[in-house]
Amino acid sequence: MTMNNARSSRPRTALSALLAISLGLGMAPGIAAQNTEESPAMPRTQPALTKLSAKQQAIPLIAAFMATSDMPRLNTALEQGLDAGLTISDAREILVQLYAYVGFPRSLNALNELMTVVEARKQRGLQDAPGREPSRTIATGDALLAAGTANQTRISGGPVKGPVFDFAPVINQFLQAHLFGDIFERDNLDWQSRELATVGALAATPGVEPQLRSHMSASLRVGLSAEQLHHLCAVLAERGDEQSARRASTALAQALALSGEKS
Repeated sequence: MTMNNARSSRPRTALSALLAISLGLGMAPGIAAQNTEESPAMPRTQPALTKLSAKQQAIPLIAAFMATSDMPRLNTALEQGLDAGLTISDAREILVQLYAYVGFPRSLNALNELMTVVEARKQRGLQDAPGREPSRTIATGDALLAAGTANQTRISGGPVKGPVFDFAPVINQFLQAHLFGDIFERDNLDWQSRELATVGALAATPGVEPQLRSHMSASLRVGLSAEQLHHLCAVLAERGDEQSARRASTALAQALALSGEKS
């Protein structure tokens, strides 16, 4: 619940992007920024940030260890994320969202681990900020479908069409109403954080390289800089897994090549 230059000159790449979107795991070209106060796209006239904050660094690690069901390292990453300023709501939302990418069983197991971490921290006298719930009521029915379709169109740079959706139109209904509706309408986690989580989870998952590349492009479009994404790859290499870091670095290089940005 996924590349304007590529669309015209690289049909093979365009098809990969389309397949990624069809699975809810990829983003197409021309994404507009998320229209929230918390995570606006970074204007190109402003100097790009070169490093992820300590809180941001924790997100892809949490996601990667959740995706691989590495509970001891997930426990450590959750501890470090809470120490760095993630609220309980932030951490919980990351783990909830990722069910769309790595499945309900891993999400449920990770949520249980978060509960364990929070309770253990309470026993040590640590009081983590609870964070907040979404600030608005999520729509239902036709209103939810309309909101989700608008989010999908914004993220994809235009209405999503293609052979996959002609073959299985219901998948796009699920994407629009649930992934881009129920999940992306929740404003208690900004889109930069959501992309950092998705990139971390996909980097740790062999065989989803097209989706990973699409989400690297999406990360750039929601305001993360190339330098920050290089930093993400370095964090995965230093504190995560070498193969995950390699997949992330390759995907980033491909995304930058497609966007025309310097690597």
